[in-house]
This record gives sequence, C-alpha cells and structure tokens, in this order.
Amino acid sequence: MAEKIVLAYSGGLDTSIIIPWLKENYSYDVIAMVGDVGQGEDLRAVAEKARRTGAAEVTVEDLRQEFVRDAIFPTLRAGAVYEHKYLLGTSMARPVLARCQVEVARRFGAAAVAHGCTGKGNDQVRFEHAYQALAPELKIVAPWREWKIRSREDALDYAASHNVNVNQSRQNLHSRDRNLWHLSSEGGELEDPANAPLPTTWQWTRSPQEAPDKAEEVEIEFESGTPVGVNGKRLEPVALVEALNEIGARNAVGRVDLVENRFVGIKSRGCYETPGGTLLVAAHRELEALCLDRELLHFKQPVGLRYAELVYYGLWFTPLREALDAFVTATQKTVTGRVRLELYKGNITVLTRQSPFSLYRTDLAAFSMDGYNPKDAEGFIRLLGLPARVQARLRQEQKPR
Repeated sequence: MAEKIVLAYSGGLDTSIIIPWLKENYSYDVIAMVGDVGQGEDLRAVAEKARRTGAAEVTVEDLRQEFVRDAIFPTLRAGAVYEHKYLLGTSMARPVLARCQVEVARRFGAAAVAHGCTGKGNDQVRFEHAYQALAPELKIVAPWREWKIRSREDALDYAASHNVNVNQSRQNLHSRDRNLWHLSSEGGELEDPANAPLPTTWQWTRSPQEAPDKAEEVEIEFESGTPVGVNGKRLEPVALVEALNEIGARNAVGRVDLVENRFVGIKSRGCYETPGGTLLVAAHRELEALCLDRELLHFKQPVGLRYAELVYYGLWFTPLREALDAFVTATQKTVTGRVRLELYKGNITVLTRQSPFSLYRTDLAAFSMDGYNPKDAEGFIRLLGLPARVQARLRQEQKPR
C-alpha cells in the first residue's frame, strides 16, 4: 500500500499542477485538504477539481470560526500591523491551515505533507515552521524547490500538457489570495513598482470614484479588546467580520499598495484589500487610546510591532508569540466600549468613543482649572529639568575664561 501525502490544496494554478506532479515524481497517494478560511469559492467545485486532477482523497475543512477566533482577533488585540500598512491577512491564515493539515495527516495516517508555496516567498516558511512545531515526524515536500518549473508561464504550460484547467492565463498572471480578512494581489503589472495598479487589479473594494456620495456611519462594540457587535447588534465572529467587510468595501475602505520586506530578504510589491479589518483596526486603536494609561499604551506599541513580525515571519507556534499573547490579554481587560466611525470614499473619521473604563476626565481635560492645581507642575518641571541644569552649569564652568 502506497504511503499518503496531504497537500494544502486551493485549486489555484500551483496546487492544481502539484497533484499530477506528485503522482509522477513520488509514489504517494495524494490527499487534497481544502481549508475554508472564507475565500468565497464554491469549495465543492474545488474538491471535484482535485479529484479530477488525480487526488486519491479530498477533505474540505471549515476553518472560518477558528481563523477569526484564534488568529484574527488575537492579532487585532495585539495591534499588530506589519511595516505600518499590512494587516497580515495571508500571514494569519497559514498557521490555521497548517495546523489543520497536520490534523488531517494524522487522521489519514499520512507520512508527509506538501504545499504550493514558491521558493522565494514567505508562505513556505509559515507552513513549514508550523509543520515542524506541530509534527516534526512528517516529511515535507515543497515542489517549487524541486521541479524544473521556473515561472507562471511554465506552470501554465505544465497545466496544459496535463489537461489541468486553471483560471489564470498569460494575460491574467496575478497571484491572488482571499480569505475572510483580505484579498491580496501580486504579479502582473505589480512586479514593477513604477506601474500603477490596473483598475481590474482591485477585485473586492469599490474605488473612491464609485463609492457613495453620502457618508456612512458604523459603530463597533468591543469587550476586552474583542469585537462583539456592529451598529448595536451582537454578532458571532465570522458574521461580524463579514458585515464589516460589506460596509467597508462599498465605501472604498481598505486598499493598500505596499512594497514590503519579505522574511527571505526580498522586497516585493502587492495590493491588499482589507475592508472590514481596516475598520476594526481603526476602532480598536481609538478605544485603547481612551482606556489604556500612557505607560501601558506606549509600551504596547513596540510589542505590537514585534507581534506583527512574528506573524509575518511564520513564527506563530513559538513560546514568544504565546508569551506576548499573555501580555496582550492583560492589557485588554478594560478595552471595552463602542467606537463610531464615519466612512466616505475611502476615508475613515472617528466620530465618538465611549467606554465604562474610560480614563478621559472632562474636568481634567477642560481649560478650567477645577480639580487641578497648576502650582503642582512647578516642582515637577524643576525635578524634570534638574539633569539639564547640571549639564548646563558644567558647560558654563568649562568654558575658557
């Protein structure tokens, strides 16, 4: 009986040709694992395509709830944004998919796992680090590091020669990844940063020119840093993200054109659409500003940057990420309340912030001196300036006479 290998299968160009390639070059029976992280496709058709291409078994796993609960919301609470712009949509999904892939491998008694990530990208690190952290006994097969295919044109030729139907063409060479959180587009005209994105590159969000001429308001409610409601209605995690995606997308919110530093050392360029996620990040950040004291808020900011690096680099299953989660959870105890945003043609304006744990005191913030003695500042400033006065006197004493 042949050994089994579990392939993380999306039905795209790369994984579609990997099934016949594995059958040609290895003696494994291929099990195609289709993970549903909200890509919005007909997964029954994707599964049938895998069978037609030669998969011995196909399993479709619904990972949407897990994706939001275990990846998106912890990253949101951490304030993790990579290089100031990227909200980590692809990065967060990979450990969820890899963990499920390992579970499927154990369920079927497989000896190996495989993925369709290129040898130049970040995803190979994300998948393979997860495999090693969760199931070091499994063999890893990475076709892009083994086969003779060197370009998407080569991959299209291989697909044609093996009667594999794919959506890509030589006129449409974008590599796309979609899930509940975002849609990314790479390749094609984007490979030259001097080229502007084509109008057709953006697939999800309206352009500002097409967005409504009237502003729309949306209120997001949080409990302990976790989103729980939209416009006064309590929603489950998946439904909440979907609702905000619809609102953000129709108002042209969430487009980012980014040149980023890959973990493998290459600069790359991609267009990311994250409509609901952009709203959540903006609202969460404003609520933290209301509820966290200065020292905690300032200390948390570099923690968020480090968290973003760990997620982007594929180091999800590490003691450091788990330890940072413990810190972040402690910071979110009082991040409860509501934030109202106004959306207009891609712009987000914060209208209101409310929290029972607000540290904002109107009597202190107002221009009146009620509740505040300005004389207290005199001693504070004198002590603060003591080192500066000592240094100034020393310079004066050292001046040549």
